[in-house]
Amino acid sequence: MSSDADLLADRRNLRRKLTLWRVLAGLGVVVAIVIGGLAWRGDVSVGGSGPHIARITISGFISGDRRTLDLIKSVEESRTVSAVVLNVNSPGGTTSGAEALHIALRDLAAKKPMVTVVGGLAASGGYIAALSTDHIVARETSLVGSIGVLFQFPNVSQLLNTVGVKVEEVKSSPLKAAPNGFEPTSPEARAALQSVVDDNYRWFKQMVHDRRRLDDAQVEKAADGRVFSGRQSVAMKLVDELGGEREAIAWLEKEKGVAKELKVRDWRPKSSNSGLNLWSLAEISARLAGLDGVAASIARAAQEPVGLRLDEPLALWQPVAEK
Repeated sequence: MSSDADLLADRRNLRRKLTLWRVLAGLGVVVAIVIGGLAWRGDVSVGGSGPHIARITISGFISGDRRTLDLIKSVEESRTVSAVVLNVNSPGGTTSGAEALHIALRDLAAKKPMVTVVGGLAASGGYIAALSTDHIVARETSLVGSIGVLFQFPNVSQLLNTVGVKVEEVKSSPLKAAPNGFEPTSPEARAALQSVVDDNYRWFKQMVHDRRRLDDAQVEKAADGRVFSGRQSVAMKLVDELGGEREAIAWLEKEKGVAKELKVRDWRPKSSNSGLNLWSLAEISARLAGLDGVAASIARAAQEPVGLRLDEPLALWQPVAEK
């Protein structure tokens, strides 16, 4: 009878120990996910990473958002970043956003050796970002250029006339809030907007002239608004070399004295959400499991919609389908 009681007590003790270890293991997994996720999202730095090459990716619509500018500043101040690979895959964005991004990247280039790698597209504002480095590498089939400025606005005056709606207004001068889309654009308003576009266009061309060391004739040939393939861009001196990240890093090692065999680490903007919610935990878990496609889908689903600011000029490539 005594041995049965001892056996039962041993089993209970064993059960308690197993439960304790299971709880500790579960907590360990949660802590690892949280720490790894925060590091991946850029919310904390990964200690002991050592010297490395930072990869900054500029993709999608460029608006000069604060998170991207803060990321660039963080890379600039990092003691473990030996060099930077700027990965550009963007059709552009607002001229002011592209300007802010370019200035931040130029400040970074003054502190760290930098090189640009063009993915599929570096057009308009995307090319302005690429111009921040002294060396640009592109694939043979990359699309580069679209040097120009665009100001678009919808005009629904004909639609309003059809449905019998008229918008009344009182303003201080004829060009105030013009064009407004509720009435046909006057010649004076169109001329005023054209002067703004022309001024931004001159600014863009001057940047290409200065950063790429092109003469006026070369700039005018490249700045008619079209995009060029990577191969064409090399011939036009808009790009320095054909290739990808391997060629870019080889240039850093040869021309900038960057140590060989350094690891390349992605630096990403901090999440707009300060805390970890279900979306972010799901995304982190998917990435840790190696399911990058699933993680990307979760990230897109969790993103807050970002509206385009159409009240300022755009340095944006917008291919239009033929009717």
